[in-house]
Amino acid sequence: MHKTTIFQKEKTSDKVHITLFLIDRFTMLPLSCIIEPLRLVNSELGYEAYSWTLVSRDGYAVQASNGIELSVNQAIHELHNPRNIVVCSGLDAHHYRDHRAFSWLRKWSSEGSHIGSVCTGAYILARIGLLNGYRCTVHWSSIDSLTEEFPQLEIAAELYEIDRKRFTCAGGTSALDMMLHDIEMRYGHTLSASVAEQFLLERVRDGKDVQRLPLQSRLRVNHPKLIRAVTEMEDNTEDILSRNEIARRAGLSRRQLERLFQRYLQTSPARYYLKLRLNRAKIFLIETQMSITEIAFACGFTSASHFSKCYRDLFAITPRTERLKSVHKGIEIAKEVEIIA
Repeated sequence: MHKTTIFQKEKTSDKVHITLFLIDRFTMLPLSCIIEPLRLVNSELGYEAYSWTLVSRDGYAVQASNGIELSVNQAIHELHNPRNIVVCSGLDAHHYRDHRAFSWLRKWSSEGSHIGSVCTGAYILARIGLLNGYRCTVHWSSIDSLTEEFPQLEIAAELYEIDRKRFTCAGGTSALDMMLHDIEMRYGHTLSASVAEQFLLERVRDGKDVQRLPLQSRLRVNHPKLIRAVTEMEDNTEDILSRNEIARRAGLSRRQLERLFQRYLQTSPARYYLKLRLNRAKIFLIETQMSITEIAFACGFTSASHFSKCYRDLFAITPRTERLKSVHKGIEIAKEVEIIA
């Protein structure tokens, strides 16, 4: 378990102030999971131990990924030496290229601010070098693509990471676990447990807990050998295993493997494995700059043409068209930033 607080105190008191930098299409849930436990702490203590400010690049309202617009307190350039900054993003963070915002984040980093992110915000911090030399995490769906684009990073598939003046959180309800950690480190277990109880939490998860549900829960299957076979597939999406090898590692015959997949998952091992690799390829197409050929090889295909055919058969769109859609989306976002600037 992490043995340190996340945020630094104000210079003149023991109070903590957090600046929440909202990026267009940020996810609402982790933002709520940051603010609500702090509100309850203040209520329990009877004074404002934690405070927060919502900011955007221009001081105007920001639309969340659910379509709700949220008003902010001020523009990013109006801040003066913020002690703690949380970059809150969501959809399309891999397209984010706001150089004015990048400049401010770098400036605050050089001034000693604690800077972190939730959900996909790690993309933004990674792009400007603020995660180099730090452990970090990101939402599980983006781990592979973040790793491919920034291979120098030490990325863990955990709920949250705290490493000196950097903190990153996978998003969703894991932001609540992260905040409860800071509360416990600062004010003790009793207060943290009291706040958790208000949220009807069965338990507070440690940052080292894994993000995803166990395979048994995701697949609604308890057969240990089938779970082993699927685990082998998930662990080998680049260097593809033969069905005979998967069966051997799971302690099955090939015939038994086929029967288990058909009985419990209503598909064949080959089709399940193919879909798993194509879903990984889709994330790479949308979130990275890898070429289509590179993506094909990274997902276990022997040629770009075979990859393209399989992709089109599953998604009714070619990899090239998928990539163009992503590129156009990035251009639209860049234009929005230019218009506002």
